[in-house]
Amino acid sequence: MSKIKLAAISAFGLEAVVKRELQGLGYENVNTDNGWMYFDGEMEDIPRANINLRCADRIMLIMGQFEALSFEELFNLTYDLPWENWITKDGKFTVKGKSLKSKLFSVPDCQSIVKKAISKKLCEYYDLEWLPETGAEFTVQISINKDIATLSIDTTGSREGLFKRGYRTKHTDAPIKETMAAALVLLSYWNKDRILYDPLCGSGTIAIEAALIGRNIAPGLNRTFVSQDWPIVKEEYWKKIKVEARKKIDFESEIKIYASDISQKSIKIAEENAIEAGVDDCIEFFVKDVNKIEKPPCDYGVLITNPPYGDRIGKLEDIVKIHKKLGEVFGKDETWSNYVITSIEEFERQFGKKADRKRKLFNGDLKVYYYQYYGKRPD
Repeated sequence: MSKIKLAAISAFGLEAVVKRELQGLGYENVNTDNGWMYFDGEMEDIPRANINLRCADRIMLIMGQFEALSFEELFNLTYDLPWENWITKDGKFTVKGKSLKSKLFSVPDCQSIVKKAISKKLCEYYDLEWLPETGAEFTVQISINKDIATLSIDTTGSREGLFKRGYRTKHTDAPIKETMAAALVLLSYWNKDRILYDPLCGSGTIAIEAALIGRNIAPGLNRTFVSQDWPIVKEEYWKKIKVEARKKIDFESEIKIYASDISQKSIKIAEENAIEAGVDDCIEFFVKDVNKIEKPPCDYGVLITNPPYGDRIGKLEDIVKIHKKLGEVFGKDETWSNYVITSIEEFERQFGKKADRKRKLFNGDLKVYYYQYYGKRPD
C-alpha cells in the first residue's frame, strides 16, 4: 500500500491558497473540487501535510468515490473498500455525513448504512461477532454530491481541525481562526523583509501567523493528530517530518512586526500567545487606540487587520470611524499596502478608496470580503 489519495479541505475562497501550499510542498496534479484539494501521496504525506499546511482545515484520507443511487449500492460499494487496511481490530470509528443535490438525501440513513457496511467488513476480516471499539479513533466521512459518494477518513482529528495550532491558550472575543489569519498573510504582498502592522490585533493571531511564516515554522510542529495513534502511520514518519521541518526554520532573519490594540488585556494575551508560539522576538505589541494613530510607523509597510464586524460589531458609528481612520492614515500613504477583512459592504466608501482587489471569503459561516490595496513597492 505505497500510494494513497489524500485531500486537504479548506474554507470557501481559500482553495487557491491551499493548492499553492500543496504545490510548494512538492505535490503535483492537485485537483480542486468543492473545497477539496485532492493529491496523491504516500504514508509519510499524512504527517507532512498535517504538520506543514497553514490554511487547510483538515487532511482526509480518500477511501473511495463512486455513484450511489440506492442504499443497496451505497452499502455494497462501501463494503468493498479496504477498511481493514486502516481500521484496527479494536478501532473506534464514527461516521459523519452530508448530502447535496443527491437521490440519497437522508444524511442519518447514509451514515447508518456506511457504519453497517464497515462493521460487517471488519467483523468478517477480524473474525468477530461485534467490534469492541476501545482503541484508536477513526472518523469516517460520507459526502454525497450530485449522487457521487466520497468516503474518507479524517487524519487530523479534534473538533477544531488544523486551525488549532496549540499556541493560543487564551483569546479575545470572536478571534479570527489561525488558518484564516495565515491565509490573509499569504494573500498579501508581505514578506519577512518588510514591516507588517496590525493596529487592531486582538489576541495577536495575524501577527503571530505572519511571524511563523517569516520564520518558516511549520504550524503543526507542536500539536498532535489523531492519525499518530494509527499503527499503519508509523511513529518514525512523524519524527522524520518534524526533523525536516525544524531544519527549515529561519532563525537568522530580522523580522519586524508591530501589533497594537486599545485593550491592555488583549495585548497581554497576545504577548503570551506569541511566547507560546516561539515568535515573541519578531513582534512588538503595544497598547494604542487606532483612532489616535497619526501616521504609519515607517514607509513601505504592509497593514493586515481584522476590524470588528459580525458578532464583534459594537456600535456602527464606531466601526465607520475606524474604517475612515485607516483610510486617512494608511490609505493615503502611497508606500503602504493595506489588507482589511470585514463583512461591512460599505467599507470602500468609508475607507475612501476603491480596492485594487476584493476577494470573497467565509469566516466561519459569515460572508466577508478581503479588501486589498497595493502600495508602491520598495526598491
